[in-house]
Amino acid sequence: MQRQAQSVSLRSLDWLNFFMADVNTGIGPFLAIYLTATRHWNPATVGAVVAAQGISSVLAQGPAGWLVDWSQHKKLLVMCGAAAVALGCVGIVAAANEPGEILTQILIGAAAAIFPPSIAAISLGIVGKDRLSRRVGRNETFNHAGNVSFALMAGVAGTWLGQQWIFYASAIVTAGTILSASKIRSADIDNEAARAASEEEADGRSGPAASFRDLLRNRGIWIFTVSVLLFHFANAAMLPLVGELLSKGQDGKSSMYMSACIIAAQFVMIPVAFVTGKLADPWGRKPLFLIGFGVLAVRGALYTLGRGPVYLLSVQSLDGVGAAIFGVLWVIIISDLAKGTGRFNLLQGVIQAALGAGAFLSNFLAGFVAKNFGFSAAFLGLAGIACLGMLFFALCMPETRAGQGAPSELSKSRTMGPSFKNSS
Repeated sequence: MQRQAQSVSLRSLDWLNFFMADVNTGIGPFLAIYLTATRHWNPATVGAVVAAQGISSVLAQGPAGWLVDWSQHKKLLVMCGAAAVALGCVGIVAAANEPGEILTQILIGAAAAIFPPSIAAISLGIVGKDRLSRRVGRNETFNHAGNVSFALMAGVAGTWLGQQWIFYASAIVTAGTILSASKIRSADIDNEAARAASEEEADGRSGPAASFRDLLRNRGIWIFTVSVLLFHFANAAMLPLVGELLSKGQDGKSSMYMSACIIAAQFVMIPVAFVTGKLADPWGRKPLFLIGFGVLAVRGALYTLGRGPVYLLSVQSLDGVGAAIFGVLWVIIISDLAKGTGRFNLLQGVIQAALGAGAFLSNFLAGFVAKNFGFSAAFLGLAGIACLGMLFFALCMPETRAGQGAPSELSKSRTMGPSFKNSS
């Protein structure tokens, strides 16, 4: 009976990832199209608006991760965040000027910060560490399938009903997110396992979880944080820049072109995410992550070699490889680094803040470069950053898979030193 009840929660988690695709990230690329094609804003202004969400996320990620670690009602956090994002989607259309759009993006960024740690925590709390790699691969598979579905819906809505309907549709779809989250049984979520607590802590035989200072002592955490920042510095602005190129002189078709960009990548992401989840344990994390960096660098360089819609769509499909690998591995690597600390979700928040910082730098600086030096210069700059990130990760990041390399500083502190002090 318990296994059957858990299967209901796992199926609901599948659908939560499916519907959450547009709530979490699906509207971002369409925002650049909407502001460029409908309001005719320049690339620098569009970049500043898109970057506002990144700034908000950077500030919100740490507190969001801490909140998920602390909360005993993780699915409720997802439901509240989805409702706030829906409100923000409506606000995108209602905002009349740049300050209004920036405020709307701040709301969306702050609300969406709760999703990555909550979904990962719910997953870890239901399946446990040993089954997490495959579960994260499955999460990402459903997430990308949801992105394909929403991109199709948004393309049709933007082309036939008007571009504002992209954001109205996103707000409507949040109902599926909220319903799916409500179907997950709280009793199936082990809240101690969901924050990677040690066995002693879960049994009440040791002190509280690791402090933030303890996390800062882990060299692997620092290296991975910088790697994530560099990955998203190189990646985040590529799709919005492609969207702006496709929208020039194509006001009526720009939404459909953006949908095609997203769908091309998402169709690739679905199998890549599934395979990455299966290979993360036998192959290890590091070689797969390096492949993601390499594909990202190649993609940025290829954008400079052509401007036709078919060519740009073909190159954009490579996003499906790099993004899918990253989407699966970053949660798994964090779970490796956080094992036994009780701070899995706080650490997710910290890494997610680095992701947001990278996205902010990418959108802000790439928009500036594209405006002043051209789109090719912006793409080559992003490709160069990807190469730098790949080199840094290859030389500095250890393999985190169990049984590979030396134990982390946190693990050694747990086993050899005094118990952690509570930072809460």
